[in-house]
Amino acid sequence: MPETSPSAIRRLRGRAMGLVVAGTALVLAAPIPATAVAGQARAASADPVSVMTYTAKERREALAYWTTSRMKAVGKSVDLGPTGPKAKPWRGTALKTVGRLFFVNAAGADTWCTATAVKSANRSAVMTAAHCVRRGSSPGNTNSTMVFVPGYSKGKKPYGVFAVRTAATPRTWENDSTDDLSALVVDTDKSDRKLTDVVGGQAIAFHRAVGGTISSFGYSATRPQLGGELLRCVGTAKKKHGMQAIPCDMTGGSSGGPWLADFDAATGKGVLVSVNSSLDSLTPTEMWGEVLGATAKKVYDRAQKG
Repeated sequence: MPETSPSAIRRLRGRAMGLVVAGTALVLAAPIPATAVAGQARAASADPVSVMTYTAKERREALAYWTTSRMKAVGKSVDLGPTGPKAKPWRGTALKTVGRLFFVNAAGADTWCTATAVKSANRSAVMTAAHCVRRGSSPGNTNSTMVFVPGYSKGKKPYGVFAVRTAATPRTWENDSTDDLSALVVDTDKSDRKLTDVVGGQAIAFHRAVGGTISSFGYSATRPQLGGELLRCVGTAKKKHGMQAIPCDMTGGSSGGPWLADFDAATGKGVLVSVNSSLDSLTPTEMWGEVLGATAKKVYDRAQKG
């Protein structure tokens, strides 16, 4: 039986359980040494939200880097086995709000997660997992060259590509690998349109009681899809080890995908109550996600005001 204590969960997130995939073997980059003076360190740690900002130059480079051929190639470079019986290809109404989040990880490898456009004051916020942005408990290991492609399917980008401008994560993730969630802010598209003006946004709820039927979505790196198509798991959420769990066997690449309560298959809309975070084992039967509370609200608010 796999170890499932909170400390074990943190360790699993730092290894294969983190659901991020890459075309090469995982290599840990050396942490950047802390050079700030003590007063600066205390001031930074007092802020419960950590924010990374990508420069205008970095965002232009990200858009140029992630060509259609590169997006296709990164999927073909990973095969995590056959798609399990719980994860089904989504064949319903196009989910314009859900897409692939492509980036280069801290080890320099091309990879991806799943992310979701949500309703926000700036009409530009996207929710995903914190480990899609930076390695937990390792402030120097951050990801770069990040773009969001809503509605991605088999190499098609029907709603364009949006460069990520900022990425907010809980300070607790940066320092202790807890609270695995992130809120991104993306640039406008090439026609200067804001994200949710193009694809709409899912509602998001905080402090919602765990339970009820959940639809979880993700671009899992399992065959035959290999990240090219959206998969869905459906199940009842239950509290587990301070998190929530649903029956699901999606694997790497599905990280950050939305947990939608009150999901309407006809409209493709629901209420985001968590994101795919970690698995119960290397042969998964359950997906775990954070319970969105005060910390998640602070992260989301930082993004929607950005």
